[in-house]
Amino acid sequence: MPKDKLKTIYVCTQCGETSPRWLGRCPSCGAWNTMTEDVVAEPVKASPSGRGNTSARVPGQTTLTPHKLVNISTTEEKSRIVTGISELDRVLGGGIVIGSVTLIGGEPGIGKSTILLQLCGEVSKTKNVLYVTGEESVRQIKLRAVRLDVPQENISLVAESDVDEICGLIESMKPDLVVIDSIQTMRCTDIASSSGTVSQVKESTARFLNVAKTLEIPTFIVGHVNKDGAIAGPKVMEHIVDTVLYFEGDKTLPYRVLRAVKNRYGSTNEIGMFDMTGRGLAQIENPSQVMLEGRPLGISGTCVACVMEGTRPVLSEIQALVTKTSFPSPRRTASGFDYNRMYLLLAVLEKRAGYAFSNQDVYVNIVGGLKLDETACDLPVCIAMASSLLDLPVGEKTFAVGEVGLGGEIRSVPHLETRLREAQRVGFDTAIVPKHNLKLIDPAQFPGLRLVGVSYLREAINTIKLK
Repeated sequence: MPKDKLKTIYVCTQCGETSPRWLGRCPSCGAWNTMTEDVVAEPVKASPSGRGNTSARVPGQTTLTPHKLVNISTTEEKSRIVTGISELDRVLGGGIVIGSVTLIGGEPGIGKSTILLQLCGEVSKTKNVLYVTGEESVRQIKLRAVRLDVPQENISLVAESDVDEICGLIESMKPDLVVIDSIQTMRCTDIASSSGTVSQVKESTARFLNVAKTLEIPTFIVGHVNKDGAIAGPKVMEHIVDTVLYFEGDKTLPYRVLRAVKNRYGSTNEIGMFDMTGRGLAQIENPSQVMLEGRPLGISGTCVACVMEGTRPVLSEIQALVTKTSFPSPRRTASGFDYNRMYLLLAVLEKRAGYAFSNQDVYVNIVGGLKLDETACDLPVCIAMASSLLDLPVGEKTFAVGEVGLGGEIRSVPHLETRLREAQRVGFDTAIVPKHNLKLIDPAQFPGLRLVGVSYLREAINTIKLK
């Protein structure tokens, strides 16, 4: 039997486009420097008589058995597995959907393997779990499991990278949950390329997906990230799976944020917050309290904002530092906040409110490693910058919420009642909110919380002057 001929192709890691030669720019998606070399086997060409096609389909014959839509169960008990980790269940939309494939990515050392082993421990209390590792030995997994104090009776471990062998084990064992750590170490032996290449990652994911869907076994797959922070491999891998989760956070800080960027069975706006401890990842069920711990009091340049992460309101501290520049062009730096949005707000402060920042360096920082991309944070960011410029502290129990327009007007924000209840629960007594929103709520529902409605940015800054 003749061997398959090998050929070299170049594959775009963003869209999967192939080319016989290297290109600086992908002709399909337009991304630069994304074409990577790969080796594949040329397909066997069929002869005109059809003798070369060994898998010719006979018309009218099939092994497929369709299911009546009315007979398929959709009850919550039979369609999801509640993990017992409430923060993870929130991000997944209420639990793990039976037969789903979830891809989880994050920086090295962020805690991907840790949370998955804790997940296996919780699920194994009532179900059987298979943990497949291609990066570590089973003894290393055992040491981590002992450190995390997870139940071990119903967890089976195997150190293997052959995809076909793993799929065969899953089909014979039929566990209730499978974890693959990681997809970049898996290899299909019939593909003539090394592990981690585009063709290997794509084909390995497709085979695991086929087994998961056929046997209705939920599968978690760990994916490495590249230098840009995206999951390494082609974007088509993210299109194949049902859910894509990202673990975010600075490795030097204890807080971790789990965020869904794709979810076929739930919202992509929910987040889960964890605290990295010596015994694993601990859930943060009250993130507002944690984000405000150690907040400086009586210091200018700080203001508290309330952002909506899905259905959850989170209070976060915004810090700004405005100082006279020693450069011909003043510096502007933002951490956790959109850099271009900060420039826009500075222009509005100068033009509409009359505060000069042209000779001042401006630094904005979101405490706790959160990234605030909601326009409701515009007003607290402006108040923090004006507070630092005027060296005038904002009240320690005052928070602000509102979108700032180019005319200096304060526009309404959604879910104001939910934000106010969260601030009231934490102990705030003054809220600077858009005046238009006050027409839609009843202030009597928030006893002890003074609602200050503002229409323009100048009014909001004058409010802190009167404190």
